[in-house]
Parts: sequence; C-alpha cells; structure tokens
Amino acid sequence: MNKSYLGSLGLEQPIFSARAHVFQIDPATKRNWLPASKHAVTVSFFFDASRSVYRVISVGGTKAIINSTITPNMTFTKTSQKFGQWADSRANTVYGLGFSTEQQLQQFAEKFKEVKEAARLVREKSQERFELANPALNIAAPQELSEERHSPPLLTVNGPGEEKLFRSRSAEVELTAEKERVRKMLSEGSMCEINLEAELFTLQDSNAKLVAALQEANSSVEQWKNQIKPCDSDCLRPL
Repeated sequence: MNKSYLGSLGLEQPIFSARAHVFQIDPATKRNWLPASKHAVTVSFFFDASRSVYRVISVGGTKAIINSTITPNMTFTKTSQKFGQWADSRANTVYGLGFSTEQQLQQFAEKFKEVKEAARLVREKSQERFELANPALNIAAPQELSEERHSPPLLTVNGPGEEKLFRSRSAEVELTAEKERVRKMLSEGSMCEINLEAELFTLQDSNAKLVAALQEANSSVEQWKNQIKPCDSDCLRPL
C-alpha cells in the first residue's frame, strides 16, 4: 500500500464516510474526467488529533486514489444533482465524486463545509499560539517606530541592503540640493547688496550735485541783485 497514504493513518480517526465513484481531471486537457475507480468505493474524512489535520482519503485496490488535506481555501462544488468536485493544489489535481443519490451528495457537501471551517479554526488558533509565543515579532522597537514616523517611505527593490543604499543616496542628493539653494540665495543676496550700495552712492552723488547747483544758483541771484541795485534811480529818470 502507498506509504504516502499511510503516513500517520494509524493515528487518524474516521469522522464521516460515504460511497461514491471517484474521478480525477485529465492532466493533459484539464477538462475531461478520468475514472479513478471501476466501481463505487468508500470515501472518508479523517482527523489527525496530533497534528490537527483533516484529510479526505479513499483507497482503490492497493493504492490511495484520494489523499487530500483539507485547507480553509478549498471549496466543494456541486455541479449536478449527484456529482461534486473540489480542487487540490497540493496534489495538482481536481477530484470528482459521483453519488448514487442527491441526498448522499448533499451530506458529503455539508460535511466538507464543516471540515473546512474546522480547518480554518485550527489554523487561526495555531497562528494565535505562534504570536503569543513570539511577541517580539508583533512589537516594533521604539527606534524603528521613530524612524518610520520621521522617514519617508522607500521602495525596496531587492532587499534591505538596497534600501539603505537608496536612503543614503537620497540623503546625499537632498543635502547637495540644499547646499546649492543656500549658495544661490547668498549669491543673490550679495548681488542685491551690491546693487543697493551702487544705487545709494548714485543718489548721494546726485544729491551733492543738486546741492552744488542750488548754491551756485543762489550765488548768481545775489550777484544779479547787487548789480541792479545801483542803477535803480538812474534807470527811472526820463530820457
């Protein structure tokens, strides 16, 4: 008998059994069904309490024609009144079961759904135990939280090494850009200062010239007044 089928079968207990014709999907076409048994065989749900694993097992002759571990993402689909199927990615196949009555198909479908839900609860409890046993995996260090809060998100391409390199290069680029911006501001500030000094010098020079011109004009007016005063009486005499 197949060793992979045997596994820990001695520790597993059957929880439901039914008789059905077993089929597997044709691996070549992925459409046609190939009979795995010549007649109806017993198809059973087993539960391994030591590993908390549920399996559907069926034996035809000396070999296991069904050895499917039930997982929470599996779905048993009724495709007709007496036929149902489910896909098993681990076995890389699709199993089909043909029942004698619609009632048998319904009973198997309900049990499959029940076992699937039990497998989901087992997985969740296992995950909870793992998280409780490894609390450090769920708690980030304060330093890491601080870095995440103040650092921009980075795109990791190949791994943490590339992320650090990307962060370092980004910081260098940002620093260089900041230095250039400050240098430009200082340069523009210096030019503005020079321009202001030139304008102030120009204004001071123009003001000095204006003062000199006013003084010169006043001096000319005084001279003109002095010149016309002596001839005031003579200029008024009739000719």
